[in-house]
Amino acid sequence: MAILVGVNGACGRMGQRVVHCVVSDGETKVGAAIESPNNPQTGKDIGEICGLGNLSVAVSNQLPAKLDVVIDFSLPEASIEILNRCVERKLPLVVATTGHTPEQLALIEKASGQIPILKAANLSLVVNLLFKLAREAGKALKGKDFDVEIIEHHHRFKADSPSGTALRFAEIIEKEMNLTKRQFGREGIIGERPRNELGLHAIRGGDNVGEHTIIFSAIGETLELVHRSSSRDSYAKGAVAAAKFLVGKAPGQYAMADVLGL
Repeated sequence: MAILVGVNGACGRMGQRVVHCVVSDGETKVGAAIESPNNPQTGKDIGEICGLGNLSVAVSNQLPAKLDVVIDFSLPEASIEILNRCVERKLPLVVATTGHTPEQLALIEKASGQIPILKAANLSLVVNLLFKLAREAGKALKGKDFDVEIIEHHHRFKADSPSGTALRFAEIIEKEMNLTKRQFGREGIIGERPRNELGLHAIRGGDNVGEHTIIFSAIGETLELVHRSSSRDSYAKGAVAAAKFLVGKAPGQYAMADVLGL
């Protein structure tokens, strides 16, 4: 039996790619295409919207009776709404939405006591490997007078800034290198760079799917860790893998490292 996957935010750019990857996976099937009730695509077949032909799944705000897991690629408010509905139905949930407030993050953490949840700043295999490499680099370079800067570049439509992925890189490196000050961009005469600072810079333009560069720079040498996405499928395939992983799991918080064996 195919795993029935609900996609929250199904008509969005990422949601449509998730639908494509669910259909092509071979072990999964689109069980629901979830959108807000006032979405203009409501009632239309999600397969037709995605250019896949009729899938017999209409865009709706409802969760059908038969569903195994939900993937959320939406906005923070919609993310919390589907979280509550998944708790009611005891459905596993992959939270791929970023930009949550601390209060919303607390709600997600609380819900993990009732259902299996995988929340990831980024679902890409290579990005999750890069999280590990950034941790190792930070550990190796701690106390050796290296400055750290993170630059991220995304399309003009991205709502949150910096990206959730950039913030996750920052958290990892700050912990390993004991950096206590974040600097978001720079302007004016601000003086010499503090030794305990981590710089974060966001670029927005065009249709860039996503780039992240982590720079470790000392006097005389620089190390750069770079990831570039050329297709949203790198994230969508990771979301489908995460959904398959969660089915049958006990309530709790899971990570992409669990899915990928990292």
